[in-house]
Amino acid sequence: MMDASVNVQNDGTAADLRIARPTPAPEDHGPGIGPNQTTALEKCLLHVAASLDRPTTLASLHAAHSGGDGGLDIRAAITAAERAGIQAGFGKRKLADFDGTLSPAILLLDRGRAVVLHDVRPDGALVIYDPDLGDALGQITRDKLAQTYTGYALLMRALHRDDITAQRIGRSGHWFWSTLAQNRWAYAQVILAAMLANFLSLSTSLFIMVVYDRVLPNEAIESLIALTVGVGIALFFDFLIKSLRAGFIDRAGQRADMAMGRRIFDQLLDMQMGARKGSTGAMASTLREFETLREFFTSATLVAVVDLPFIVLFIGVVYLIGGPLALVPAIAVPVVLIVGIAVQPVLARLAEQSFADGQSKQSVLVETVVGLETIKSVGASRRMRARWEDAISRQSDHGMKSRAVTQFAINATAFTQQAAQVMIVFYGVFLITSGEASMGALIASVILTGRTLAPLAQLAQTLTRLNQARSSYRSLNALMQADSERPEGQSWISRPVLEGEITFQDVHFAYPDQAVDALRGVSFTIKPGEKVAILGRIGSGKSTIARLMLGLYQPKQGAVLVDGIDIRQIDPGDLRRNVGSVLQDVWLFSGTVRENISIGAIRPNDTDILKAARLSGVEDFISKHPSGYDLVLAERGEGLSGGQRQAISLARALVGHPPIVLMDEPTSSMDVQNEAAVIKNLKQELSDRTMVVVTHRTSLLELVDRIIVIDNGKVSMDGPKSMLNRATVRPRAAAGADAELRV
Repeated sequence: MMDASVNVQNDGTAADLRIARPTPAPEDHGPGIGPNQTTALEKCLLHVAASLDRPTTLASLHAAHSGGDGGLDIRAAITAAERAGIQAGFGKRKLADFDGTLSPAILLLDRGRAVVLHDVRPDGALVIYDPDLGDALGQITRDKLAQTYTGYALLMRALHRDDITAQRIGRSGHWFWSTLAQNRWAYAQVILAAMLANFLSLSTSLFIMVVYDRVLPNEAIESLIALTVGVGIALFFDFLIKSLRAGFIDRAGQRADMAMGRRIFDQLLDMQMGARKGSTGAMASTLREFETLREFFTSATLVAVVDLPFIVLFIGVVYLIGGPLALVPAIAVPVVLIVGIAVQPVLARLAEQSFADGQSKQSVLVETVVGLETIKSVGASRRMRARWEDAISRQSDHGMKSRAVTQFAINATAFTQQAAQVMIVFYGVFLITSGEASMGALIASVILTGRTLAPLAQLAQTLTRLNQARSSYRSLNALMQADSERPEGQSWISRPVLEGEITFQDVHFAYPDQAVDALRGVSFTIKPGEKVAILGRIGSGKSTIARLMLGLYQPKQGAVLVDGIDIRQIDPGDLRRNVGSVLQDVWLFSGTVRENISIGAIRPNDTDILKAARLSGVEDFISKHPSGYDLVLAERGEGLSGGQRQAISLARALVGHPPIVLMDEPTSSMDVQNEAAVIKNLKQELSDRTMVVVTHRTSLLELVDRIIVIDNGKVSMDGPKSMLNRATVRPRAAAGADAELRV
């Protein structure tokens, strides 16, 4: 069995290629995730997981990779397998080496294809699963399969349940330390290199001692040449080992950076909305602290920490060559350590305060950048400037105090180092006069004393950075411990295609840190294909219902069911790909219009994008622009009108052909003409799909047959659209505008 820890190659070989790309379908896929949207590798992974009794979902596979084109690579395949409780190893293996003990295995073929090897018959025939030929197993000869086999395979084995639990506990509980532990051999090499470098560094002082004590008195030029050559060789190897040591740290840091960086960002994406704490700027500041943590474990300060234990070695060598002279560094070292340790409580407190100030400053900065237009229009510059200056003042004050304490420790260390060398010379003169030490031993002891105290010169700075790294670790660890939508050990019910029934059963819900429930015992059922409008006053709970339908929040009491299944049992990816949503707050991403429309879909083709654009009204304005769908948008879609942004958001919801469409005020920024065209298109296109519309506008009621009125977090009215009385409608103030409901 191939070991699961095999690293994916990154040297341009087949291991780094994206494989099993799908062939775009020439026609519509139909609702949900159709077969044309699933690659051969994905089908093979799902098949192996099912055969090993470790079933997983297609959405879980998609959640494991980050390919821009949707292709699944080897690294992502191994990640998805491990999440499902399967040990996976990748490498090159000859087809003749396979037997029944190595099955199941995914064999990678040419042109992006893949098959699953299940067994080897006594006659040599291979029993395989070919996703292109259906779900049944088939047989093929080795020679025929060898014609398309690339030589690379994924070997898989189901982990024992206890091993899965231990693996998941380790992965969730030690996101940082377990990643560093994976590079333990690299750090062991760093320690070994440090040992050799420190031993070789003794050669210089010993060389000087021998020259003064033996070569000069005897004028032994030949010995001098030999000693010089020997020291030169030692210095060359010292340079080489230190270079290798720096390389080991850099490579270990790079691997840890990639692994931890991905896990942190995955946790951010999977974090439950209810677990999010603080402002956007504070969250961004927390994520930025990963840089501080990474830098500490990949910088020269870590080398200084590795050199600390060798202080004892150098003091011992001073004792061997200088006798009582070792007393001077033996006293100087504890003095420096005491000073360095004494300032740590102050530095730790200042580091925590500086971290909090940094979060506050980042929060003000992000809020200002995002809301710059509003700040200018309402004249809030003075208030934001005051907040910014206050944050800078507090951070600067704490930073100045921290630097002052650190500088005191550095100056004290430098003073002790210089004083130690002076005292070595002072004491050494008396020892030489009394015949207890030689001139060479004195000079060598001075050099070794400086080498002994050199790591301590960086101790204060290293400990300061350690406090900063510890604060960063605590903040990131709190993020990693937050509740996730994909908790370790969770098994999902695979529902790649939903029929569209939605049920709320006595749902109670309150937003985090809110004492008042937003929903109080909401119950209703929406049948597949039914068109429903949810109405209510501001703050009644309409948008909250939409968020619960998407699984963004969890009810504190009751249940939300889709097709009779609690959505907490359905993979969040499956749920949201079956629900095309347009939320009240439209958010567009930096990139092209095409990318914004297709960002949530799995490998949509141009037909899907163009159709969604036509239905939503995007085509009406984008067809007149010279860049067309390649028009590059700024962050949040700056430069587009509110109606245009809503049109793109609506196209994004429709591009995946979802069986459920959920819209929260989807046309509130559109003019009457565009809104009428969109309503007409939606009425024709969504005739067979479940539709839920949250709105105040009477024009959108043309899309629905049933209304649910929410009042004060409860269902106050539920029935056909005809029960609305004309008296509940009042004209809006703007001439020619639509009417607004009063409920």
